[in-house]
Amino acid sequence: MLFTLLLKFTGLSPNLKGNWFSQETLSKNLNVSRQTINAIENNKYDPTLTLDFKLAKQFDITVDELFS
Repeated sequence: MLFTLLLKFTGLSPNLKGNWFSQETLSKNLNVSRQTINAIENNKYDPTLTLDFKLAKQFDITVDELFS
């Protein structure tokens, strides 16, 4: 599930390239609020398809991998 991926990759764990992202950094990179990232992590917000593609690019994975 997407929020599990974000929990894994934001703040406390590296992404697939070994980079670390705080909620603040990730939100700036994706041009969304930090609260949006927090809501996704807590499964309180389903991101748009556009944001899904940005997340996949950020983590250097496919959109399919976000949801597998």
